[in-house]
Amino acid sequence: MSTEQVTADPRRWKALAFISLAVSLIIMDATVVNVAVPTIIQDLGLTASDAEWMNSIYALVFAALLITAGRVGDLYGRKKLFIIGVVVFGIASVLAALSDTASTLIFARLIQGVGGAMIMPTALSSINTLFVGRERGIAFAVWGGTIGGMAAVGPLVGGWLTTAFSWHWAFLINVPVVIIVLIGAGMFLRETRDVHARRGLDFAGILLSSIGLAAFVFGLIEGLRYGWWEAKEGIEVLGVPWGLEVSPVPFAFALAIILLTIFVLVERARGRADKPVLLDLSLLHIRSFSFGSIAALVVSLGEFGLLYALPLFLQGGLGLSALDTGILIVWLALGTFIISARTPALTRRLGARGVVRLGLALEVIAIIGLGVTISLDTNTWVYAGWLFLYGAGVGMATAQLTSVILIDVPVQQSGQASGLQSTFRQVGSAIGIAILGSLLVTSLGSMFSSALDDVDGIPQESRSGLVTAIEESAGAAIPEISAVVEDQLTQVPGVSPEAAAEAANDVQRAAEQSMVSAARITMLSAAGVVFLGLLATFALPRVRSDEDEAETATTPAGSD
Repeated sequence: MSTEQVTADPRRWKALAFISLAVSLIIMDATVVNVAVPTIIQDLGLTASDAEWMNSIYALVFAALLITAGRVGDLYGRKKLFIIGVVVFGIASVLAALSDTASTLIFARLIQGVGGAMIMPTALSSINTLFVGRERGIAFAVWGGTIGGMAAVGPLVGGWLTTAFSWHWAFLINVPVVIIVLIGAGMFLRETRDVHARRGLDFAGILLSSIGLAAFVFGLIEGLRYGWWEAKEGIEVLGVPWGLEVSPVPFAFALAIILLTIFVLVERARGRADKPVLLDLSLLHIRSFSFGSIAALVVSLGEFGLLYALPLFLQGGLGLSALDTGILIVWLALGTFIISARTPALTRRLGARGVVRLGLALEVIAIIGLGVTISLDTNTWVYAGWLFLYGAGVGMATAQLTSVILIDVPVQQSGQASGLQSTFRQVGSAIGIAILGSLLVTSLGSMFSSALDDVDGIPQESRSGLVTAIEESAGAAIPEISAVVEDQLTQVPGVSPEAAAEAANDVQRAAEQSMVSAARITMLSAAGVVFLGLLATFALPRVRSDEDEAETATTPAGSD
C-alpha cells in the first residue's frame, strides 16, 4: 500500500475504533481486578503473594512475549495475529471466571497475558502503518486516550460487577467485547506485514528473555514470602522443602542478571552474523526510542503500582465497598477523557515533549497530594479531586509518550519497536505491582505489629497471628478484624464482654491507622518513581512537528 492508498482508505478509521476497543480490553483487564482483589482474597483464600502474582503474572507474560509477538506479526501478518490474540484472550477470560482456586486463576491470568501480548504490538504497528503525518498523531491520541481512560474505568466496572453480582463477572464481561472486536476487525482491519523481514525466529532470544524476566519478577514478589536474604523457616519452592540458609530470592535475581546479560550478548552476536534477532539493538541507538522507553518503564512502575495499592487502602483502610471504590476511581477516568480532547491542541502549542512533561508533572503533584492528605477522616471528594488531576496527567502523557517513542522508528521496524516499547511498559507494570505491593504489605505488617504493643488485653500469642492475617490478606481482613478479636477474647476466662469489645475496637483502629501510614509511604514512593520518569524525558530530543512529518512522509515500507 502506498501512502496515498493508506490515507485514502476510509476503513482505517473504523479499524482504529476496533483496535482501540481491543487495546482498551487488555488494559482494562490489567486494572479491572484491582477493586475485586479484597473479595477474591477472601473468597479463594489468596495470600498477599498470590494476589500480587494474580496481577503480576499477567503483566510479566505480556512483557516476556511482546517482542516475539511483534516479530511474528511482522512476518506472518498483523491482522492474523491480532485476531488470534483476541480469541486467546476471550478463552482465558472464561477460564478466569470459572476459577475456584488460586492456582487456576493465576494460570488463567497467564493465558490472558499471552493473548494480550499478541494484541498490543500488532495493534500499535498497524496504527503506525495505516496512518501517516498529522493523522498518525490523531490516531495515537485516540489510542492513548483510550488506554488511559480504560485503565481508570476498569476499577469502576470491576467494582460494580463484584458488588452487584460476583468477581467472576469481572472476567465474563470480556466475552461480548471480544465478539464485537472479532467482527469489526474481520470487516475493517487491513492485513499488513513486513515484506522485507527475513524469515525465521530467534528461539534462543525468546527463551533467554522470557526466563530472565520471569526470574526477576519472581524475586521481587516472593521476597516477602521466602525472605530477601536469609531463608524463612519451613519454606518450600515448587513443593520441595528449601534446605539452604540463603533464601531462593537472591538466586532468582542472580539467574535473571545472568540470563538477560547472555540475551544481550546473543542478540548482538546474531545481529553481527546477519541472523534473525528477537531484539534489534540498533533501535536503542535511536535516542527518542531509548530514552522514551526508559521513561515509559519508570512511569508504568509508579502508575500501575499505585493503581494496585490504592483499592487495597480504600477497602481495607476506609472500609469502602468494591462499587464505592470503583466510583471514586472513575474520577481518574474523567480527568483522562476530558484532557484527551485537548491533547492535540496542547501538542501544537507545547510540542510532544512539553505535553509529556506537563502530564507527568501533574501525575507527581496528584500522587503527592494523595499521600499527604490521606487519612481516615479525609472527605472522599478530596481523593476524587486528586484522582481527577492524576487522570489528566495520564491523558496527556500516555498518548504523546508513545508517539515520541515511535516517531523516528522506520515503519519496517515498527513491529519490533512497538513490541519493545510495550515490553518496557509491562515490565514496569509487573515491577511496580511487585515493589509497591510488597512495600505496602511490609509497611502495614511492621506498623500494625508496633501499634499492637499499645493495645491492652491482647495475649502475646495472638498478636503474631493477627499481624500475619493482616499481612497475608494485604489489608483485606481489616474490616472484619474487630469481630475476630472480640470473638477470641470472649472465650478467654476472666475477660468481660465490655473489655473484649473495647480491646477489639482498639485493634480495629490500630489496623486502620497502620493501613493509612503504609498507604502514605507507598503513594509517596510512587510519586518519587514517576518523578524519575519525568526526569528521563529531559533526555528526549526535539520531536518534529506534525507538519514536518507530513512533508517528509514516504511510502510505509514493509506494508503490503
